[in-house]
Amino acid sequence: MSNQKKIAFIFPGQGSQYVGMGKDIFEKYSAGREVFRQADEKLGINLSEMCFSGPEESLKLTINTQPAIVATSVAILSILQEEGIEPDYTAGHSLGEYTALVAAGAISFTDAIQLVRQRGSYMQEAVPPGEGTMAAIVGLDKEKVEEICLLAGGEGQVEIANYNSPAQIVIAGKVKAVQKAVELAKATGAKMAVMLSVSGPFHSSLLKPASIKLKEALEMFELQSTLIPVMANVNAKLTSDPKTISTNLINQVSSAVLWYQSIENLIALGTTTFVEIGPGKVLTGLIKKIDKNVEMYNIENETTLQTVLPVLKGA
Repeated sequence: MSNQKKIAFIFPGQGSQYVGMGKDIFEKYSAGREVFRQADEKLGINLSEMCFSGPEESLKLTINTQPAIVATSVAILSILQEEGIEPDYTAGHSLGEYTALVAAGAISFTDAIQLVRQRGSYMQEAVPPGEGTMAAIVGLDKEKVEEICLLAGGEGQVEIANYNSPAQIVIAGKVKAVQKAVELAKATGAKMAVMLSVSGPFHSSLLKPASIKLKEALEMFELQSTLIPVMANVNAKLTSDPKTISTNLINQVSSAVLWYQSIENLIALGTTTFVEIGPGKVLTGLIKKIDKNVEMYNIENETTLQTVLPVLKGA
């Protein structure tokens, strides 16, 4: 890596999954194949088959989605690592933070895949289906959205869950409260306010029970100091120390994801190039809304890998 470019690898979270993801990486690269093989073996399920062929219903279950996305992202990452491409920083959106920690050497892939499967089940159990939900609000600043959440609070708990970009904020909470907040957002002049098809109010304080269970689960795994600094969701600060990482992951389940603040801080540290690794290109789209001047690439299959690889090798 030359000094001119500073590269951050960023990893997507839940919602980016699709049937067929990772298939060509599995077929064409032995490193990618090995990652999926390890995932299947460690979890005792045919996760790779679910990624490649579905059914979509199974892939959409949080307990499956989380390890499936991590496995797909790490399979692609393994090829970049084989090519000797290392980032200066890593970050991940929500679930993607686990992949960022794998990339940074804080946790092994096989530990991470077990941990996110447990995380998925804890998140699923925390709020009974139908009780909690999320909504995206576009075109209002965070102060306005915070105010709306307070006003809608009479209907139940509702709070900001994701600060995705300065103009895109996701809220989470009890169904009636979120519906009320969406009405208020529209009345306040939001460009868009839509309910999301999710199975729970992720990154809200309603998920505290999941945080408690995750704390117990994390005690069974050994975290290492990172080799590459990781930008944490909960406070948009760089972390490398295992204790801090563990605390951040526990809090992350029931706290807001400070995504655009994380990206702004990475840019302030001199990051010139962001590479989204994993299914979809949601994060690349968000970064365009945060700062159009940085270089952005996404790698989700063999075609995008072959396009981006020469660029990174020349970096």
